[in-house]
Amino acid sequence: MNYQEMYKKKLTTADEAVKVVKTGDWLDYGWCVMHARDLDKALAGRAEELTDIKIRGGILMWPLEIAKVPNAKEKFTWNSWHSGGLERKMMTEGMAFYGPIRYSELPRYYREHVEPIDVAMFQVAPMNEHGWFNFGIATSHLRAMIEKSKVIIVEVNPKLPYCFGGHESNIHISEIDMVVESTNPQMAMLPSGDASDVDEIVANLIVKEIPDNACLQLGIGGMPNAIGTLIAKSDLKGLGVHTEMYSEGFVDIANAGKITGMNKSLDRGLQVYSFAAGGQKLYDYLNNNPACYSAPVDYTNDVRVISQIDNFMSINNAVNIDLFGQICSETAGLKHISGAGGQLDFVMGAYLSEGGKSFVCLSSTVTGKDGKLVSRLLPVLAPGSVVTDTRPTAHYIVTEYGMVNVKGMATWQRAEAIISLAHPDFREELIEQADKMLIWRKSRQQRGLW
Repeated sequence: MNYQEMYKKKLTTADEAVKVVKTGDWLDYGWCVMHARDLDKALAGRAEELTDIKIRGGILMWPLEIAKVPNAKEKFTWNSWHSGGLERKMMTEGMAFYGPIRYSELPRYYREHVEPIDVAMFQVAPMNEHGWFNFGIATSHLRAMIEKSKVIIVEVNPKLPYCFGGHESNIHISEIDMVVESTNPQMAMLPSGDASDVDEIVANLIVKEIPDNACLQLGIGGMPNAIGTLIAKSDLKGLGVHTEMYSEGFVDIANAGKITGMNKSLDRGLQVYSFAAGGQKLYDYLNNNPACYSAPVDYTNDVRVISQIDNFMSINNAVNIDLFGQICSETAGLKHISGAGGQLDFVMGAYLSEGGKSFVCLSSTVTGKDGKLVSRLLPVLAPGSVVTDTRPTAHYIVTEYGMVNVKGMATWQRAEAIISLAHPDFREELIEQADKMLIWRKSRQQRGLW
């Protein structure tokens, strides 16, 4: 079969392609760096003639064109599986909403639960000689998404990395309805951010707990990046990678010769991930790299898979933690921050791993808008706060004031341990509240330790 001829027959412009969209349709833009760009702009150009267009995606890396049209929220609704700053702004404007998920379950949601997709449109790497387009750095749930799509439009961007993976990392020209050759926009960059002094302290505490031959999962943010930098400078060796998101920290560790993956009990020698975002250094590293394996999220984040990998080290961030050990990583009270993602899966999977450890880290305080210092360790989570990791699942909790393992602790022991991680200015207040909550045994004060 002549795939180039098939390609030419399906080739069209973005403006022509989006004419298939009708009022009331459900659309899907793909995921993160792979979101539609030229097609989004073309769809915004049809705003006057469309209403009630519902779109799914997640982790926006640039402002959507559909969000810039007059009365955008009356025309388009963005339904986000995971949120960043751009989604938060759209939520305050009434245009965006969050879809609560366990990220590992997202492919099943598409296959069994969500409304059928009228039109899917997303970026892909160029077609190869066998007629296949690559999902690049976001295998994630895309295969499940296209299985539920009535019309599939791909936006071909030669600047996307070609990423090796399995049978769910590609789509064939025969499955596609329309092909749009994009204007080749530069890959979206996700700044890693400089590590703070607190990040460095926390990183030092955690890295000391990581053994040789461990398998790593790093979340996103200053602390995980600081940990990645520190690991790259350490004497650790024989490390593996099995993670949800592949970030630049892993590139630094790999380039330092610390990653071999040869001691992994699954996917030996491969760095396994579901999607990636970062800078050009990251994209160049992943492009055509057979050491890296892009897999669907129902594999990377499956607790049953994670638990089979010995010495699994899971490192993630939190927004707030209360004295019961409930971990909130999604909201600040009623204010939406990000989403559940895969944190719970990795917290549980790491603990089930032979020799595995789960670390949830945060700075002990944050400076409020009024300039005052606010404790991030609370007596109880604020009303509206969403519990990401329930108190029985918490393992290691880390701040700049130390690290505690709360497994097996009674409520009074947890209160003692977590208060020891708080900024000294807030400890007495937390003790008073713990006493009122009947989870303070006063043993620490009686022993002269407080």
